Amino acid sequence: MSSVLEKALAIVELLVDHPMGLPVTTIAAVTEQPASGVHRTLQELARLGYVRQLQAGGDYALTIKLPALGLGFMGRAGITDVAQPVLDQLAADSGELIRLSVIDGERLIWVAVAQGATRGLRYDPGQEQGVVVHLASSAGGKAWLASMSDDEALACVGAQGLLRQAEGMGPNAPTSITLLLQQLAEARARGYATAVDSYIAGMAAMAVPVRYHGDGPVLGCLSIAGPAVRMTPERMAELAPRLQAAAGELGAAAAGTKYFQANVRAIDADAEDGRKSA
Repeated sequence: MSSVLEKALAIVELLVDHPMGLPVTTIAAVTEQPASGVHRTLQELARLGYVRQLQAGGDYALTIKLPALGLGFMGRAGITDVAQPVLDQLAADSGELIRLSVIDGERLIWVAVAQGATRGLRYDPGQEQGVVVHLASSAGGKAWLASMSDDEALACVGAQGLLRQAEGMGPNAPTSITLLLQQLAEARARGYATAVDSYIAGMAAMAVPVRYHGDGPVLGCLSIAGPAVRMTPERMAELAPRLQAAAGELGAAAAGTKYFQANVRAIDADAEDGRKSA
């Protein structure tokens, strides 16, 4: 890390995963920064109201300021107002976990969720809003990749990494480009992407892209996830029409959100630049 900003953001991103706080020494070790520099950065972040020290000489944790800024942005951008009723209805219809991810530059990020399973066995991660989606191992990631050409998809996977560096990754996560391309071809033919024992062991999911006005640029992905014992191929085929209809509803409503309008303008500008340079 070279810039002061990059070092500060590395600390903030680490603390996002540790709401109970971390000591300076641990933060320094994980972010590979000198403890003295980390301490100075934390003091500055505390002055600005983004972190607090839990007690004198104790651990540092994020304050509510950063999450509040994020929620405020989501609300003013109109994403949750448009998406949540659709997600809630799909959750009620399917009885499973529904997640919406949106494209942010070259990343796919989970932003909204609805849980339809009210009892019994269920998949309920609870902490994935704001998390960058791992493309090769998740249904949402593969739905986005399948909307691209193979070359474009491989460029995205190459930038992020084929394998997800996290505990609990499922045994069926693709470990070769050949297998991933095969799964993308199957997703295109089937009309939805799947991930079974891939992103997390014991979990299965299906996903489709959300397109602006139904046939425009891809804005994000909508998925249904649940225990693999319940989310069988037959169950996924049964749920596919409802998932696709909900994605279409989101795509049609996207014109009413400032965030998606800005995304579409950026996509159109990139496409125009590409045509001019061709």
